[in-house]
Amino acid sequence: MTTDNQTPFISLSSSAAKRVAWLAEQEGNPGLMLRITVSGGGCSGFQYGFSFDSSVNEDDKTFQKDGTKAVIDEMSLDLLDGSEIDFVEDLMGASFRITNPNATASCGCGTSFAI
Repeated sequence: MTTDNQTPFISLSSSAAKRVAWLAEQEGNPGLMLRITVSGGGCSGFQYGFSFDSSVNEDDKTFQKDGTKAVIDEMSLDLLDGSEIDFVEDLMGASFRITNPNATASCGCGTSFAI
């Protein structure tokens, strides 16, 4: 988490930025942003959510990498502060993954976490 004089942040890896740009292009809207949310649930208490959005709400913060934007609401950002969003392709499949330094535990699939 941040101290009073630091602004919460997340970072996008180059791989995540490229994948978001490619997916937005496939949707026919290169201006789409990756929306990342945190909600209660999952096997560890909180779960990550990914979607596309074309608008920024009043309580959203945006982060950019290589011209690609991610948008996160302030409540989710508090739980994701310092995280890196990556896109990984391996034998198990392809997915966005979050490395969250605030998580004290996570599930095997990587979509839920505890603080």
